[in-house]
Amino acid sequence: MAGRVTIQDIADALGVSRNTVSKAINNTGILADATRDKVLKKAMEMGYKQFSYVTIADTGKPSLSFSAPNERGEIALFTTSFLGNSHFASTMLDKFQRELSQLGYSLTMYRILPDDLHRLLLPPSFAKERTAGIVCIELFDSAYSHMVCSLDLPVLFVDTPADPLGSPLVADKLYMDNRTNIYRFVEEMSRREKTKIGFIGDYLHCHSFFERYMGYRDAMYLLGLPISDEYSILDREPFSRKYEEILTDRLKNMKELPQVFICANDFVALDAIKALKRLGYSVPKDVYLCGFDDSPESKIITPSLTTIHIHSQIMGYYAVHLLISRIKEPDLNYRTMHVETDLIYRESTED
Repeated sequence: MAGRVTIQDIADALGVSRNTVSKAINNTGILADATRDKVLKKAMEMGYKQFSYVTIADTGKPSLSFSAPNERGEIALFTTSFLGNSHFASTMLDKFQRELSQLGYSLTMYRILPDDLHRLLLPPSFAKERTAGIVCIELFDSAYSHMVCSLDLPVLFVDTPADPLGSPLVADKLYMDNRTNIYRFVEEMSRREKTKIGFIGDYLHCHSFFERYMGYRDAMYLLGLPISDEYSILDREPFSRKYEEILTDRLKNMKELPQVFICANDFVALDAIKALKRLGYSVPKDVYLCGFDDSPESKIITPSLTTIHIHSQIMGYYAVHLLISRIKEPDLNYRTMHVETDLIYRESTED
């Protein structure tokens, strides 16, 4: 098909609604498994946003064209978080696990506890001899990440520690596109004459937060807009219970609010909305707000949140591709991949 394939193109090809296609691709809402599979297969066939699979002969099932494992059939997932609390991580992981199972691999999750993280200890039940590869999700400790890379196993990081001056990780890395839509958002704000723009979030929490912060600064510079550090709140540990109080204090002590805040993710933005309301400010009347992730909460909060959508299922697919290809061809050059995102305008930036 010539040109860029859209959700509407897929809907027209299948004779279903645009909403059905959107639910299937983004793994939202309720759909029959057969409908979801049909939509995903058609999206792959049509080359939707490079979401292309190889079809296994005789089965018609979309999957990667890799042979099944021989002896080592376990993929180990290392994380420091409860992934069920993250819409992005849980949706991506669901796709990742389903694709792995089609290839004959099992997935075992290991939560790295704080003491093991500090002492650089592997989980007690982890067995290297049965492990084909490791995927690290929300593992943002630099020393521990380098230790994992030294195990002589294929390793994939979905996001990484923010360590811009440190040694690069000897592993494949997968990110969402953290910069493009922040530039587009700043450009649109400039067009609306909203030129006083700040950033909220710990930009050293992880590499994606770092990229989002640098994307904000780069956009301001490239568009000729003034960058004032007085408009940004960059305190560490944005996910503590006290973060709303930290934001309230920082906002109260600002000489003036910017016209717009870009937040490191939706949950930072939600805390910012609460803190602003505490101080008697209204979003979007007094200040615009933009998040990142397109979490379920971003849709139901009042006002609904302008945000940047992550294609979690597509990231899950590419995570399998990167890790399994590394297992099959360990001498490949190490790769860094960014998956496309979409900017979604909602009430928090409406005039």
